[in-house]
Amino acid sequence: MRLTSKGRYAVRAILDLTFNSNGRPVRLQEISERQKISLHYLEQLFRRLRKGAVVKSVRGPGGGYVLSRSMDEISIKDVLVSVGENINPARDLIGSGDIKSDTVEFVLTKTYFENLGLIMQEYLTTTSVGDLIRKARGTQELPKAAGNMLDMGFQVPAAQSNVGKGRDLS
Repeated sequence: MRLTSKGRYAVRAILDLTFNSNGRPVRLQEISERQKISLHYLEQLFRRLRKGAVVKSVRGPGGGYVLSRSMDEISIKDVLVSVGENINPARDLIGSGDIKSDTVEFVLTKTYFENLGLIMQEYLTTTSVGDLIRKARGTQELPKAAGNMLDMGFQVPAAQSNVGKGRDLS
């Protein structure tokens, strides 16, 4: 899996929107200024996020964007898939005429990365926007999926939250 700036910016923008909505729509111009992301780029991302049912637009005076569902019902996977991120690390291992796909090494590698993909998908699916917001606010130690990852022996970095401070979270 290679997470592009598109995915990182989409997650940052959704977190910014959630932090700053206070029950009202948030204008993209505000997110652009706080996160230092081009307004034009945010418009493209939010078009995709709206089609992916992550956000909905509110028209008229005081309009902008709001989450389409509760922050606990929107997973990070929902955000990433909506903007077109491919979150499957095994996508290139399907095999072609150029690759000798009947070797033990190929099969072991393919199986390993398919399993890694399943773990990543579970982590992204079980971590909600709400989990990250609570973590940033200090009301929850780790998102529920991070606990599962630790149980499996994965290291989850302890990073200080920069949400809402205009700094890159990536």
